[in-house]
Amino acid sequence: MATPSDKRIAVQALDAEPAPLYAARRKVQPRTAAGRFRRVRQCVGAVLLALFFGLPWLQVEGRQAVWWDLPQRQFHIFSTTFWPQDFILLAGLLIIAAFGLFFATVYAGRLWCGYACPQSVWTWLFLWCEKITEGERRQRLRLDAARWSAGKALRRAAKHGLWLALALATGLAFVAYFSPARALLSGFFTGQAAGWAYFWVALITAGTYLNAGWLREQVCVHMCPYARFQSVMLDRDSLIVAYDAGRGEARGPRRPGSDAQAQGLGDCIDCTLCVQVCPTGIDIRDGLQVACIGCAACVDACDEVMGKMNYPKGLVSYTSERALAGERRSTLRPRLLGYGAVLALMLLALGTALAYRAPVALDVAKDRLLYRENAEGRLENVYRLTVMNKTASAHTYQLNASGLPGLQLHGNTQLNVPARSQLNVVVALSVAPKQWPGSAATVTFHLLDGNTQVAADSRFTGPTP
Repeated sequence: MATPSDKRIAVQALDAEPAPLYAARRKVQPRTAAGRFRRVRQCVGAVLLALFFGLPWLQVEGRQAVWWDLPQRQFHIFSTTFWPQDFILLAGLLIIAAFGLFFATVYAGRLWCGYACPQSVWTWLFLWCEKITEGERRQRLRLDAARWSAGKALRRAAKHGLWLALALATGLAFVAYFSPARALLSGFFTGQAAGWAYFWVALITAGTYLNAGWLREQVCVHMCPYARFQSVMLDRDSLIVAYDAGRGEARGPRRPGSDAQAQGLGDCIDCTLCVQVCPTGIDIRDGLQVACIGCAACVDACDEVMGKMNYPKGLVSYTSERALAGERRSTLRPRLLGYGAVLALMLLALGTALAYRAPVALDVAKDRLLYRENAEGRLENVYRLTVMNKTASAHTYQLNASGLPGLQLHGNTQLNVPARSQLNVVVALSVAPKQWPGSAATVTFHLLDGNTQVAADSRFTGPTP
């Protein structure tokens, strides 16, 4: 019979010097790995960079195709112009983007991080600059360990020069979405640009240089919130970059063609190339980690080694926990279907809202003066109207009002509004004292142009009994 002393938890002596809670950063010098996933990253990155740097230079109908015109409070996307009243559509677009990210995460983990995240795309670009100025991984490591010399200083200066040039181009391209690109570029280097333009270009340049050149994987591991909540969204059927320990263990070096089973070894030859190519410096053989961005560089490196060893590829691959356990992976599962259904419904709702978006908008603001008596002895209220023409052509709108018996509209009733512009007018409504109901009433302004009609309500005030 067990005594109480037998059930006590074993006590283990602690180390005299516990491991430090904080450790100095170990600089990651990733090696270049050729393969199909690298080609996919390059193609995706090239498309995204071309869009980012190229869109501000496209012209549509005599203006910049994509342009946040903050002074005029307009957002131009090709032939469509959005106004502040349309920003609910922008909110919907952001929500759709979030659900799209959730859907992609449930299906294939950090697919966004590995292939399309700006931090990853610019980091790969900065690593390419580092490679052409300082060499491949071994050369960079030797250069880091070498003493300072003219050659080392020249290589470092060339690298940082390229980094700064790319960062400056990024800053200019970003600001070009808020200021006409041609005017910005011609005025920036001649001192003619606005002060805020220099401020934001400098800020984006510094942020790009710091994040893509110096922080790199630290942004992905410690600063990006996506790295933290991705584990909540993954399930056993989500595609992840993983190492097949059942096939790879035990690790050990061997010659090509040797009998690994006779030596008690698995397929992993412990070459550590999967670690050397990782942009965050992790060992994928330790299992799924928060620092893994799913770029599949380790897959390319391992497949190349497996090919040289005449082993089957896929020791490191896109797979799932269920597949690694020898079970059948389920693709259509409730969580993925739920995100997909919500995403489809939201896309349908956004498309419908865009298709039926009113081409004209009317805002009414009542003057602060409650009421007054005009020269005809009628009770009069003053209103400030803003008419927004969202179409690509000029329109003439007919203005009238309703809501009270004998209501009269004073002011311009034929409103000519240029394309993609707004017109501010002041009008007045009046009613005879004998027709005044004695309490505030709702009046409606109507704006008509052919088959287009919009209305906006306001209040009409007068004396109380």
